[in-house]
Formats: sequence, C-alpha cells, structure tokens
Amino acid sequence: MKNILEAPFMVEMVRTATNMYAHGWDERNGGNISLRLNEDDVDDYIDVSKVIRRIPTGFRAPALVGEYFLVTGTGKYFKNVQYDPAANLGIIRIATDGETAELIWGYSDGGQFTSELPAHLMSHVQRMKVDPRNHVVMHCHPANLLAMTYVHDLDERAFTRTLWQMCTECIVVFPDGVNVLPWMLCGTNEIGEATAEKMKTARLVVWSQHGIYGAGRDLDETFGLIETAEKAAEIYMKIAHLPRLNTISDDAMHQLEVRFGVKARDGYLD
Repeated sequence: MKNILEAPFMVEMVRTATNMYAHGWDERNGGNISLRLNEDDVDDYIDVSKVIRRIPTGFRAPALVGEYFLVTGTGKYFKNVQYDPAANLGIIRIATDGETAELIWGYSDGGQFTSELPAHLMSHVQRMKVDPRNHVVMHCHPANLLAMTYVHDLDERAFTRTLWQMCTECIVVFPDGVNVLPWMLCGTNEIGEATAEKMKTARLVVWSQHGIYGAGRDLDETFGLIETAEKAAEIYMKIAHLPRLNTISDDAMHQLEVRFGVKARDGYLD
C-alpha cells in the first residue's frame, strides 16, 4: 500500500484545513469539511475491506450507501490537522443500512467525525442531484459574513445583490447567489435539513450569526467560493456606514454575464 499521507486528496485536505485556520475562519474547534471520495481514490492506500469500527451517523441516507468521505473530526482544531492528520481526520464509508459509518482510516485517538456530519450528508445528497461532480461540503465561521448577518436584511436576493455589488468577480464566482438561514440551533438534523433544502438552489448557505456552508466540485473551488463571499462581506462592512457614491450596476453585471459566460440567478438582476 502507498502512504496515505502522500495521497493527493489527503495533501489537499491538510493544506485546506491549515489555510482555513490561517484565514481565521475556524477558531478553536470551529468548522468542518467533508470530501466525497471514489473507491479508486483510496484503495491504493487503504485496505477497504478492514473496518476499524462502526459509528452511527444519526441520519439515514440510502443515496449515499457505499460512498466514501474524508471528514474532519469532532472537537478537533484545524491548526493541528497538519501535525497529526490521522488523529484529526477520518475516512468513512456509509454502510448498507444507510445510517452507519464504517471507519476505515483515521480518528486514531478514538474520536469520530464532526457532529455536523448529518448536515454534511444531507447537503451532499442534494448537491449530487444538482451536479454529481460536487464532492465537497465545507463549513466555517468567516468574521465579515457573520458581522453582515447582524446589520443587513437577510432577504436572500438583497443579501446576494449586496455581495455582488462589492467585487466585480462575485457574480462570476457565485452567479447562483447566496442563500440565508435565520439563526438555528447547530448540530441538529433540523438545521441540516434546512441547509440541504437551500443547497438545491445555491452552493453557498449562510447560517445567520454563525457561519457559512459551501459546496463545490473540489476543495479549491469550495474554498474559493467562501473566500470570495467573505472578501465581499469585508468590503461591505468597511463601507456600510458611509454614503455610497458608486456601485456595480445591474447593467454592468449583465455585461459580466456575457463576458464570462455565466447566468445570474433568475430574478436577482433588474
């Protein structure tokens, strides 16, 4: 078997978790990532027939039976992932009952996957329906997006339009906009179900006064989605109290649609 710590997906997961911590998005043990893998990704590195232990997921997902996920651990600090990936990450496979995770690598200190795993799995199910190439669900706590939920109307069209107006690239990077949930108790199936419903129409879902969920085809794309939205929110928080003399007009955003071959969410531009 090859060294799993040298697997491309593992190298990128460690790099991403480290970068998210460095950005200040994942204080303490905040935030979580799940990366859906193909069996071909892992069978050169792990004997997938050997199950270390079985852990209930708290959610039944028959659509995910047999799927593999690399998932950050509960209570783990992203700053430590680079120093001990085996303790802070785990690879699980969803068992035939659809509600048990078979641990095949990681959580070497006896830990388990993030408490937000049900929310991740629900979002994976929805994003797979929209685009089967979506492999990543990422949750973190970017400060400016959180701050924005305290002072901005939470209407999704208004929230999205404000972000689009802050940076020229925003409508290009997330033309599907940003969906928004009111404050809800985290770590529950209820917030997971609400997030998954929002994932039907957008790859970014803001949890008011908490953080954001992002989904994408790979770790780079998903990180970039959140990074771009957070930059826009930072600009907004710097200028929200000032008179706005200039903005990116709807006409300009229509020009961007044509130039970059994207289509803004229906009804979000005049």
